[in-house]
Amino acid sequence: MVQVTKLAMRFGSRVLFEGINLKLDRNKRYGLIGANGAGKTTFLKILSGEIKDYEGDISIEPGLKVGTLGQNQFAFEDFTIADAVLWGNKRLYDAIKEKEHLYATGDFEDEKVNDRLAELEMISVEEDPTYEYDVQIAKILENVGISSEHHQELMSSLPSSEKFKVLLAQVLYPKPDVLFLDEPTNNLDIETIGWLERELQRHAGTLVIVSHDRHFINAVVTNILDVDFQKIREFTGTYDDWYMASTIMANQMQLDRDKQVKEKEQLEAFVRRFSANASKAKQATSRQKKLDKMSIEDIKPSSRRDPSIVFKAKRPMGDEALTIANISHSYGDLKVLHNINILIAPGEKIAIIGANGAGKSTLCKIIVEEIKPTEGTVKWGATIEPSYFPQDTADKIKGTGTLYDWLRAYDPKREISEIRNCLGRMLFNGEQQEKSVEKISGGEKHRMMLSKMMLEGGNFLVLDEPTNHLDLEAIIALGEALLEFEGNVICVSHDRELLDAFAGRVIELHLDGTYIDFKGSYEEFAEAKANGSL
Repeated sequence: MVQVTKLAMRFGSRVLFEGINLKLDRNKRYGLIGANGAGKTTFLKILSGEIKDYEGDISIEPGLKVGTLGQNQFAFEDFTIADAVLWGNKRLYDAIKEKEHLYATGDFEDEKVNDRLAELEMISVEEDPTYEYDVQIAKILENVGISSEHHQELMSSLPSSEKFKVLLAQVLYPKPDVLFLDEPTNNLDIETIGWLERELQRHAGTLVIVSHDRHFINAVVTNILDVDFQKIREFTGTYDDWYMASTIMANQMQLDRDKQVKEKEQLEAFVRRFSANASKAKQATSRQKKLDKMSIEDIKPSSRRDPSIVFKAKRPMGDEALTIANISHSYGDLKVLHNINILIAPGEKIAIIGANGAGKSTLCKIIVEEIKPTEGTVKWGATIEPSYFPQDTADKIKGTGTLYDWLRAYDPKREISEIRNCLGRMLFNGEQQEKSVEKISGGEKHRMMLSKMMLEGGNFLVLDEPTNHLDLEAIIALGEALLEFEGNVICVSHDRELLDAFAGRVIELHLDGTYIDFKGSYEEFAEAKANGSL
């Protein structure tokens, strides 16, 4: 369905990828993976036609509908929510709007008007044979969490997170044959992500998707496209299949490389020792030829590096951790939390989940005393030292200093080596540590905040959506770090793999202010909900 031939993309002297030849088939769903900055989004934009300045050729089978998830959340501010979804089928949208205009203002005595109405009716039938576009749009909007009473309101009335849901509904509504999705789970709650998984599993055409949600990728894709070393290699299977195979391959390649390095060193030593010795000259020449043919650089383990996230508490805990008593909170007339009572024992690790707007971030801010609740109290144990990862981390990390300066400002007395080590663990090498804070990406800022938390050494971690902007390898490392941490954790996330990695208790907040407090893993919680026992 989609053919990529001799594709190359460069930004100045930097080669993003080159010599790419791929055939993307019908009924295959491709997960596009790679380190941050490898070119995943760029490749997706080339496939969709948004980027046209490249070498090579992209061809899509004629007559196919192509859908691309929009990223401009403010492109439809003057549209009603329903019309913004209908716009996903532009031909049908134009026909319906022109029909509405002609019925409202047209002269029905004019033959041209009637002929045009007939033409528009034919287009409508071709695009919507059952005349159910409004029903279909209402259904898909409700599935992404926008209730029917809002469908005729303007897009400008929605918060940014809800606008993204409308863009998702917009691209899914026409049922395109070829679908390109870049981070479609952003701003979706767990229930909606589950619905999207089921929708995409039924997609009958070709799908290429970028996502940092490991559970989602594993559930949806049939093939992996791995962007690495300026190439894009196809692998049959899920992300976990690829990860296991690539790790084994990388280890074997490293062993082969180490073997060649040792052999090369031995050959070089032999040549040095005997090249001047007449009796050994022939043997030395032979080994020199072998040495010249060796190309260690051709044996390349993956260019990816996994961050090394390690949280170590500086202070042991006493017998009390945290008591949340009778917490309620309102923003004006909007009540988001109602009579929350949670007793957290030392060492407990808790996942907080719930629909957007249920008060998850609000509860985190109340816990860390960033805001004061309308009612109720928060009581920390005497030995507790909290460390907080705010959802708006990208906005919190700012200034003109270097990464090193920003981190050191939080603990000027700390050894320089410790500060640099924390940054190094999050893949900031010596040169990168001197970058200006104002020039780093959202993902780099999230890694900076994790560096800060490692440096702080708190014994109670509170994390609000820490996986935003992190790549898959970093999210896996974070899950392992939270599991190994000998302290308390409260984490808000929509990433089910992360939650299942560490949590032994799940608190689900509801839009009506009620909540479920479940003792067990996220997987056990999901099973209990599916069985109707919660």
